Amino acid sequence: MESPFKADAVKGKVALITGGGSGIGLEITKQLGKHGASVVIMGRRKHILDSAVSSLRSLGIRAVGFDGDVRKPEDARRVVESTFKQFGRLDILVNAAAGNFLSSAEDLSPNGLRTVMDIDTVGTFTMCHEALKYLKKGAPGRSDSSSGGVILNISATLHYTATWYQLHVSAAKAAIDATTRNLALEWGSEYDIRVNGIAPGLIGDTPGMSKLVPKDINSQAKNLLPLYKAGEKWDIAMAALYLSSDAGKFINGAIVVVDGGFWISQPRPPIPKEAMRQLSRSVDNKARDGPGGVPRSNL
Repeated sequence: MESPFKADAVKGKVALITGGGSGIGLEITKQLGKHGASVVIMGRRKHILDSAVSSLRSLGIRAVGFDGDVRKPEDARRVVESTFKQFGRLDILVNAAAGNFLSSAEDLSPNGLRTVMDIDTVGTFTMCHEALKYLKKGAPGRSDSSSGGVILNISATLHYTATWYQLHVSAAKAAIDATTRNLALEWGSEYDIRVNGIAPGLIGDTPGMSKLVPKDINSQAKNLLPLYKAGEKWDIAMAALYLSSDAGKFINGAIVVVDGGFWISQPRPPIPKEAMRQLSRSVDNKARDGPGGVPRSNL
């Protein structure tokens, strides 16, 4: 789809995206780059990074990739510093690196829980912590700016209620949201850094969706969605672009849900709408013709 944003929405900005070599992270990287930003992607698999950088450069985007593990502070520090050395500034940090697998709670090992928490939650905070010196107002490379930078943390809606076989991910994403709000409070006040989150719902064109949800279940699940369809990576990237640009300059501490209304939805009613209307009128008529004092339905 064609972007509704101007091509220079984030022109001159430098963005570092963890997990930016594939899936949602890569689409966010691509859209930030297509709208004027220079982009740096961080990931553990060098061949994935090289392929992503090549595809980004083919679109005319200034892009580099640095291999690193967000769980390792030394890697986080090296990549952040390399980003600054490469481009002389850092304006946007997007934490999209994540781990996931299906497991019932009884089969989930403490090590499995710890692995996801380390990648998603600890990794998110580690990157934020290392990037602070470059993102805060008046930091190196931002001396020409009157404001701090932007942090976007990608979470999910799994923990808003509860999700089968996703205890580990739900716990990690809940912690990311709490981290987002607390950093928005502290670093927004002290350093003029805007910290926000994006909570994707079912995004149909991602490796994670194909890995975690079999095709036959995926097609059935779409019938339960309020909009009768899953989202696209583009939808998440547009939310990231909005929050990263001046259009979102007064948004801080928000978790933007991009799920088509799925998390607030209920199973579709067992009777069609017209049958419901007829039933309502029948009940209303009976109430009106019955003993006095029975209130009339306004359904």
